[in-house]
Amino acid sequence: MKATQKLHELGQSVWLDNITRELLTSGNLRRYIADFSLTGLTSNPTIFDQAIKNSSHYDSAIRSKLTEGKSGETLFFELAIEDLVQAADLFRPIWERTNGVDGWVSLEVSPLLAHDTASTIAAAKELHAQAKRLNLFIKIPGTREGLPAIEETIFAGVPVNVTLLFSREHYLAAAEAYLRGIERRIAAGLNPDVGSVASVFVSRWDAAIANEVPAQLRNQLGIAVAKRTYKSACELLSSARLRRIYNEGGRPQRLLWASTGTKDPAASDVLYVKALAAPLTVNTMPEGTVKALADHGEIGEMLPSSGGDSEEVLSQFAKAGVDIEALAATLQDEGAKSFVKSWNELMSVISAKTEVLKKAS
Repeated sequence: MKATQKLHELGQSVWLDNITRELLTSGNLRRYIADFSLTGLTSNPTIFDQAIKNSSHYDSAIRSKLTEGKSGETLFFELAIEDLVQAADLFRPIWERTNGVDGWVSLEVSPLLAHDTASTIAAAKELHAQAKRLNLFIKIPGTREGLPAIEETIFAGVPVNVTLLFSREHYLAAAEAYLRGIERRIAAGLNPDVGSVASVFVSRWDAAIANEVPAQLRNQLGIAVAKRTYKSACELLSSARLRRIYNEGGRPQRLLWASTGTKDPAASDVLYVKALAAPLTVNTMPEGTVKALADHGEIGEMLPSSGGDSEEVLSQFAKAGVDIEALAATLQDEGAKSFVKSWNELMSVISAKTEVLKKAS
């Protein structure tokens, strides 16, 4: 049995952190679903920047949209939605079989809106309506301005993937926003069954302090933060507040491990997969990590709901001078800026392709 299948059978969903038009047209995504037990997919501005910049597979569609007078952001979202609609339809049987627990794809709002609550709410509703797919999450960053947007979007019945979470405190704030949205739906007599995942980024912790801590602490910080966060998630999921929501027909917001590709070439290429196996969670992996896991990966012990040795490990980092709370804020801010950079590059790529295709026509 492949480790991807074993992970799925242990209760963790294996999602792919990538999408390209070639992945869809070649039949590889369909094959991955069958061969690697994939049950979902995520995207972000960086992924689409790479997909469009490095291939000619979008040229025909771009040319067609240009003749319709479309450009820039409007043109991009139409390309992205075309891809994600195809992917959503491939995962739809899984979504139906699991009663909406699994089988999701994700589309992020413009990263330029990361600190604009009202525009994020409007964009989330518009993109979800435009895609016309029930198994499409809209990704909203868990920034200070993103949190009220998450509550309002959930209240509006739009499924949300909360992105750019780095710490236990980030996760709890995102969970609180989700719960407020659900509780408002219950109070208003609406169906509380609105899907959501909370995406906690892992490997970026270790990349950020790789040269600042003793060798014996390398590649341990991200996992320790994840373990601490998992403990809080388990406590929340079994709380009286959540049990009241379950009793009304609501469902848990699942934890999703993001940024789980190994950055350190000296470490195992499945480091963050082996360490973060846990039921009722998702691990979204780069394509290379999924293939490595299927080829030679092994699943270790399941994450302990108690958080295991996370507090002890984190105290060692504190003694080494790492300020966890401050670094979490920095990583979230840098993550938001990174997506803005990718977004601006993406718009430049589309603009450049537009000029080339205009001259060729």
